[in-house]
Amino acid sequence: MTKALEGIRVLDMTHVQSGPSATQMLAWLGADVIKLEAPGHGDITRSQLRDLPGVDSLYFTMLNCNKRSITLNMKNDQGKEVFTKLLSEVDVLVENFGPGVVDRFGFPWERLQEINPRLVYASIKGFGPGRYAGFKAYEVVAQAMGGAMSTTGFEDGPPTATGAQIGDSGTGIHLVAGILAALLHRTQSGRGQRVQVAMQDAVLNLCRVKLRDQQRLAHGPLGEYPNENFGDEVPRSGNASGGGQPGWAVRCAPGGPNDYIYVIIQPTGWAPIAELIGRPELADDPEWSTPKARLDKLDKAFQLIEEWTSKHTKWAVMEELNAHNIPCGPVLSTRELIEDDTLRMLGSVVSVEHPERGTFKTVGCPIKLSDSPVDVERSPLLGEHTEEILAEIGFEGRAAELRAAGAI
Repeated sequence: MTKALEGIRVLDMTHVQSGPSATQMLAWLGADVIKLEAPGHGDITRSQLRDLPGVDSLYFTMLNCNKRSITLNMKNDQGKEVFTKLLSEVDVLVENFGPGVVDRFGFPWERLQEINPRLVYASIKGFGPGRYAGFKAYEVVAQAMGGAMSTTGFEDGPPTATGAQIGDSGTGIHLVAGILAALLHRTQSGRGQRVQVAMQDAVLNLCRVKLRDQQRLAHGPLGEYPNENFGDEVPRSGNASGGGQPGWAVRCAPGGPNDYIYVIIQPTGWAPIAELIGRPELADDPEWSTPKARLDKLDKAFQLIEEWTSKHTKWAVMEELNAHNIPCGPVLSTRELIEDDTLRMLGSVVSVEHPERGTFKTVGCPIKLSDSPVDVERSPLLGEHTEEILAEIGFEGRAAELRAAGAI
């Protein structure tokens, strides 16, 4: 069986998280991803948040699997010669530098098109053109300016960042979609094109339901929210589902920080829930029996459910609720996830051997293709494939010369 992107070569000039998350996905799907790094230190995350001295950090290894590494000095004339040859040999160039950096290297989009008219040039920036274009962006900056923070947390608390990296990895996934679309379009047009994703836009896209609710506010309070008061902005609503079916996280035994289960009350689920919590009379009570009747007392409904769940573990509650077809999900800690046998069996969490750090665990490819399996391979050491790649693009035997000149 062939890899889905076999035959596609990607030049990866990305760093930190947003770009590497995109190029790692392309590598998982079978593209030959060449990670271009500066000689000496490479991607800054190789040394950030290290748990072992002198060894590539988990930050780096978990974002750069299945890639090859070449070191190249983009400020060196011979380095630029190698870069130009690389550009002519690849299908995709991906970068997440600050605005204008690649242009200042001497390679604006017009020059890239001259070198390789079939090139797909993909970029991640913090913001689109306009007022914010020159601003620096980080994960939580994107969350703040994309609508996530203002709508995350509890009503009486401050805006809160989400642990999911929707600004970085969320943007990376959006970029993958754009790259694949451009590659597909190239099969028809014969030409590459620019693909650009702003982190603010990606977060905003993931927050679209909150923009839906912003417009609904013009017609009155949002009934599915637990908030008592509504102004002219969508409020933070704690653990409310924000959808058509109410949900909440309720406490379970023995009462640890993650001993919770998220329960959704569908119209058909109320009767079995009432039975399970020992209040069967509520199934037919007109004050409780319909979604409309429960809407103004959802806090009381979930309090009644919690009185039952707090006597049982989240796993026992999950079994009971699922036996009655009631949507629910236990809150899983990072330790529970990384040790989960089912996730290991599915390849959602995998163990990888690394020559310097030994075995480490990382996430597997979340995209499953029936005819194109994914094997997660370790991240490359800095410059590990420099000579190999040079030989492939016509510089065989010149590594020593280029190294002496400071090009690699």
